[in-house]
Amino acid sequence: MHFQWYPGHMTKAKRQMQEDIKLIDVVIELVDARIPYSSKNPDIDDLAKNKSRIILLNKYDLADQKMTDAWKSYYEKKGWFVALVNSRNGSGVKNVHEVIKQACQEKIERDRKRGILNRPIRAMIVGIPNVGKSTFINSFAGKACTKTGNKPGVTKGKQWIKLNKNVELLDTPGILWPKFEDQVVGMRIAFIGSINDDILNPRDLCYELIEYLHRVYPGVLGEKYGMEEVDSNIENLDLIAKKRACLLKGGELDLVKAANFVLDDFRNGRIARITLEHPSERMEVNEEEKKD
Repeated sequence: MHFQWYPGHMTKAKRQMQEDIKLIDVVIELVDARIPYSSKNPDIDDLAKNKSRIILLNKYDLADQKMTDAWKSYYEKKGWFVALVNSRNGSGVKNVHEVIKQACQEKIERDRKRGILNRPIRAMIVGIPNVGKSTFINSFAGKACTKTGNKPGVTKGKQWIKLNKNVELLDTPGILWPKFEDQVVGMRIAFIGSINDDILNPRDLCYELIEYLHRVYPGVLGEKYGMEEVDSNIENLDLIAKKRACLLKGGELDLVKAANFVLDDFRNGRIARITLEHPSERMEVNEEEKKD
């Protein structure tokens, strides 16, 4: 499968963010804790040069805890502030206020020396589509400030939100980047629902997910769907289709319906706590780049 999705509104949104960044003290980037590298937009690094940076590992409750701890350490070693949040139930969200203060300590001290007191910190919230940005903001603000949804592209334009006298947030639309150099990154983004499902083949996507789960988390599919896993993606999806009674007229297996069941179960954390990538992958890539 080839993965790519960059609708026109994302180009416009990126241009607007390049203008707005001049007003910003700190950039807060939400990533999905199940794919902390693949869900991190590389364009943000260039956009946010010379700004304080915070990475929020969202949906950490759906991810493998050991892997989440490893990714937190990975990003902290890069000099970024990192926090774990579960936007849906608010876990970890209150701690973000303190993380913002820590990230902006130099700015606060600089203002104090200039005699500027209580100037609000201006934070830009960024993230790829469907990473939970709007849900986080509503939880952080303690009220419904933005629209939320389980499909990419819900937030269409920028929006300033005053949290309190100390912090103002600039919400931005979820954007991807023009080309996935690594198609594995595109595939992982598709797994979590950040690419429009209408342009994907759910059965082929599901085969890839089943292959990974069977190899790295053996037994989770069998436990979830009450079946005996085998060493075949195709047969495993067939077994799931039978267990879920996904049938077409005439009794033929409806594999598209079964695939959508599996993808939806994964995206909503109903299979197990799963992480699809490990920081050691990035370290290996960095070592190879040094050799080149």
